[in-house]
Amino acid sequence: MEISLIRHGKSQLLENDTITFAEFKKWNEKYDYNGVFEESTYPEITIEKVATAKFVVTSDLKRSIVSASLLNPKTKTISDPLFREIELPANLTILFNIKLKPNNWAVILRLLWFCGYSNKCESFKQAKFRAKKATKLLISYAKEHKSIVLVGHGFFNMLIAKELRNMGWKGKRKSGAKHWSCSTYFLLK
Repeated sequence: MEISLIRHGKSQLLENDTITFAEFKKWNEKYDYNGVFEESTYPEITIEKVATAKFVVTSDLKRSIVSASLLNPKTKTISDPLFREIELPANLTILFNIKLKPNNWAVILRLLWFCGYSNKCESFKQAKFRAKKATKLLISYAKEHKSIVLVGHGFFNMLIAKELRNMGWKGKRKSGAKHWSCSTYFLLK
């Protein structure tokens, strides 16, 4: 059995001006609902895994669904919110007037999240629990279909990869963080 974790393509949201935290929340909503750029080429292993998979799953966010379609337009996919990316914390009023680029906001908020700040979003503990649930579902799909693919998101794929390794699956220590990267995990019988 094998499970391949693919990170979605690069978002079509190109806005990169410095913004306040309040503006970042709106930027993040746009990021979640934008599609991704169609590339002239994709990593060979990514194309191969999607082409040979018996079952393809995505999150319910547009960038994940569109990415799966770009990799193989003929592939039927199942979209499930269980595989959504981990949200970033909200309501940082003390940082309200500071202006940063969107990627800087994302890094700061993710660091705060790892340190336990999860105001109005899923906590690290809750995300790990959801990743366990998602991993068990992927394993059930793999038992039925032998070779499956999840076109998902960077941080959540990372948590799923860790769960797979904890359950005895072999593969990379970390799932790929680059857009279109593919990390495959095997369970040897």
